[in-house]
Amino acid sequence: MIHGVTVYLHVKTQTGTDAFNQPVYTVERVAVDNVLVGEPTTDDIVNAQNLDGRHLVFNLGIPKGDTHIWTDTVVEFFGQKFRTFGDVVEGIEDMVPTPWHKKVKVERYGENPSTTQS
Repeated sequence: MIHGVTVYLHVKTQTGTDAFNQPVYTVERVAVDNVLVGEPTTDDIVNAQNLDGRHLVFNLGIPKGDTHIWTDTVVEFFGQKFRTFGDVVEGIEDMVPTPWHKKVKVERYGENPSTTQS
């Protein structure tokens, strides 16, 4: 049976503003169970590089019922940090036969795309 892994999502919550009226955030590390981690196709990698200038590393399948915000956020799994990019693609929950109905792309966090080698 297919199953996902536990992914740690870095959830930002605005707690106020600083002296320059810029938002101040706290970050909470939240465990999300049963997230699929998939290897992207060559076409996915090329399209992400051409459209976004990003180096796609994995696609994540987000489980049904999850209400976290996955757009432009840091995630941790396999002992490494990644950042999501692009829009979250969502299917109609009742029409998707698997336990996952959303997906999002991730790139390695803190990596300079201009120095990345394939």
